[in-house]
Amino acid sequence: MKRIGQRRKNFSLKIKTKAFDFIAFSARVAAFFMGCFLGIGAFLKMAESGSDFFYYAMAFARPGSTAAILSEPFEPEEEPPLSTVFEEEENGAQNEAQAEISAPDEPLKAEKVPPEIPESRRGQVTETQYSASEGGIYVAFGSALIKNCTSHSAEKIKTKLSESHSLSLSTESEKPQVLIYHTHATEGYEAFDAGFFDTENTWRSTDKTENMVAVGEALSAVLTAKGIGVIHDETLHDDPGYNGSYGRSAVTIKEHMEENPSLTVFLDLHRDAIEPSEKEIIKPTAVVNGKKAAQIMIISGCDNGKMNMPDYWKNLRFAAALASRLEELYPGITRPVLFDYRKYNMDLSPGLLLIEIGATGNTLEEAEYSAELLGNALVSVLTE
Repeated sequence: MKRIGQRRKNFSLKIKTKAFDFIAFSARVAAFFMGCFLGIGAFLKMAESGSDFFYYAMAFARPGSTAAILSEPFEPEEEPPLSTVFEEEENGAQNEAQAEISAPDEPLKAEKVPPEIPESRRGQVTETQYSASEGGIYVAFGSALIKNCTSHSAEKIKTKLSESHSLSLSTESEKPQVLIYHTHATEGYEAFDAGFFDTENTWRSTDKTENMVAVGEALSAVLTAKGIGVIHDETLHDDPGYNGSYGRSAVTIKEHMEENPSLTVFLDLHRDAIEPSEKEIIKPTAVVNGKKAAQIMIISGCDNGKMNMPDYWKNLRFAAALASRLEELYPGITRPVLFDYRKYNMDLSPGLLLIEIGATGNTLEEAEYSAELLGNALVSVLTE
């Protein structure tokens, strides 16, 4: 009996011991996992703070493992300076803009080149700047000269010009004040500044982008921009022929006068023709602000007693004042004012002038530029 009791005690003791061992083991396992959890947290804290202990510990990690990768020092990517960023953005924007320019919706027009002209048909274009000095047939007025082709003496002309012109323009009026028209609208110019011309060229065109209408449009644009009311009549009065063209333009002028009593200035724009021979034409040219301009000649008619032009001295005063202002603003731009026994519809108004802009040797671009300069001078002299 005693042995049996002793065995029961021993067995109970073993059970208690095993239970205790299991509890202890469980506690150690729990402690281990808790320690791992806490340790990893602390470890990550050390990694985050850049602790040396972290890197010493990681030095023993297996190469290529997550621990080894984490142990590599972190080097932040260096940011480029702001100036570089701005330059890159600016260059990118420029490249995009350039791409838009280099890839237009429509194909770019090919640059015009002078056509081939056989030597047998080539003539010489002689570029000349006309000038003169007072004396003889030339009468000075302000900065301009008047070429007197009448029987009137220089003294009489100077006396008549001592009276001021009576014309004026207003930049505050909405009514038309200037009529631009073309008795010889089909007159044209050289297409290129090539130094030679085709002897078969007629320098005439019904294309309004290539003849005097284009020159009138350049003048009209300047006047309009400066607040002057303008009517630009684009009628081709010389189509189909020259004969009767002044009679037809007179009808046009009278119609506009009746419809617009506010009109005071009437400008008949032409292109001159100076041809010493069949093989040579003249190109009257001035350089204004570094750019070629066709020289301008104003024509003012004189009555020989049979033309019914009672106010021709008023026309001359207007012509002289305009030419003088042109020379003041753009020295060399004018040829002397032609004062001659011509009518050219000047009997219709003391504010009517015929203006020759360049000649056959000039280009359209040079004539258009001169028309712009003419507009500036006109506003300057008539809005004082």
